[in-house]
Amino acid sequence: MEDNELHQWLIESFGPIQGELAWKQFSSLPDSIRDQIMSQGVEGLPKPSEVRSLAEALTAGGLNSMGDVHRTMEEGPINVKLAQSIALNKTRDAGSQTMVSAEDGAAARRALSEANLWLDSVIEFDPVKGQPDVLTRSEWVEKTLPSWASFAAPVAESMNDALASVISERLGGALGGEISGMFAGPVPIPIPDDLKDPSTLMKLLGNTSFAMQLGGAAGNLSTEVHGSFDQGIALLKNPAGALIPENITAYAKELEIDRGEVMSFLALHEVAHARLFAAVQWLMPRFEALIGKYARGISIDLDAMEEQLREAEMMNPESIAGAVNLAKVGLSDTPEQQEALAGLERLLALVDGWVDCVVWRAGMAHIPHIEQLREMMRRERAVGGPAELTFESLLGLKLRPKRLREAADVWESITFTEGSEGRDGKWGHPDLLPSLGDKPAAGTASDGGSDAASSSNAASDTKIDWDAELSKLLDEDGGDGDSKDGGDSAPSDGEDK
Repeated sequence: MEDNELHQWLIESFGPIQGELAWKQFSSLPDSIRDQIMSQGVEGLPKPSEVRSLAEALTAGGLNSMGDVHRTMEEGPINVKLAQSIALNKTRDAGSQTMVSAEDGAAARRALSEANLWLDSVIEFDPVKGQPDVLTRSEWVEKTLPSWASFAAPVAESMNDALASVISERLGGALGGEISGMFAGPVPIPIPDDLKDPSTLMKLLGNTSFAMQLGGAAGNLSTEVHGSFDQGIALLKNPAGALIPENITAYAKELEIDRGEVMSFLALHEVAHARLFAAVQWLMPRFEALIGKYARGISIDLDAMEEQLREAEMMNPESIAGAVNLAKVGLSDTPEQQEALAGLERLLALVDGWVDCVVWRAGMAHIPHIEQLREMMRRERAVGGPAELTFESLLGLKLRPKRLREAADVWESITFTEGSEGRDGKWGHPDLLPSLGDKPAAGTASDGGSDAASSSNAASDTKIDWDAELSKLLDEDGGDGDSKDGGDSAPSDGEDK
């Protein structure tokens, strides 16, 4: 590589002023280092766009001075500000809307309002106070990222400690116990005196790298989610939930179903979740406790981490985040984690199954393609969509409701035999929830489920006349009881509304 090639690369990477300063610094390096860099050729350097991307992300993440660096490390194991910056960059790169149009906003609010009216006739939980949000992708990132960071914090802390250990115990000797520069590709970057301790430096790298991974995951997810409860848990501070019209429009186009139908169906899902989580005060704390229990049990494979660190060569957020990819370096599956995972899968299945049950009952008279939409939703949740993959990459946790169909059948059976009041009353305490056995309808309690509800597992043996149920709800929707022959079609004790 010629001098002018490196000079030009520095200018393109850092700009005219900083590039010239970098060239002067390079010229003052020892001959041996300059020769090593020049011998590798321009193809061995990271792309200028990659250098700029990292610099912009670090600046947006508040890493402009040593004071910023220390403050970031003191605030926690993840640089949330940096993660948000990277996620927002991804939404912009995807060509996302910068604001919700008046038409889309009106359609979403109308769908949410109708969903609440439809749910009034089939569930006992009251509407949530306040108005749901109608969000852009960027707004979804800003409002949900703190929750993602909270869930990921225990893993990030373990990752940071492991990085420090790998450098101090395994690579520190090779570095003479002190780092005077980092190599991003073959270009040396000086390290300030107070960060020359390898373990301190690697904690900063872990803090930053995990933020990059979190930001990338949230940015990608922002183009896929439809509301705030897609993951089956509450992520927004607004308990009334939210819809993202831009993504719903794309989803309807993909399914080739009228957008109004899809909007109504997803609004029902969102509002049903919102009512459940608002009414059942113990539900979200239970999820948080189980996720935390699983995350705290993860340990790091130091051999795998060392290998990943040696392979991290590119100077961009994605490559650096790859050095702390939990899927590559995490060790899990302890008995405690297995217990937490079983509890999570069961609770997710019960939530998703209850929502599936009430959404069908509330929407079947209003949404012509509800069966297709219902089946699509079930498959996406069971197979694992982008939300589940995000959790997996951040927590090593496959957060999927494996028994969604079984749980939905259980709730349908309870509704048929005990009515909506009996069904919704089972959320009054965790021990009242119906049990899901090791096999469908086995009747075996797990994760604290009460055998008092085991009769509900007879769902597979209970034949429900869905035509009669549909007719019943259609009669109820027909109004005021002014039909003379409607008196004989009053709901049985299977439906108390």
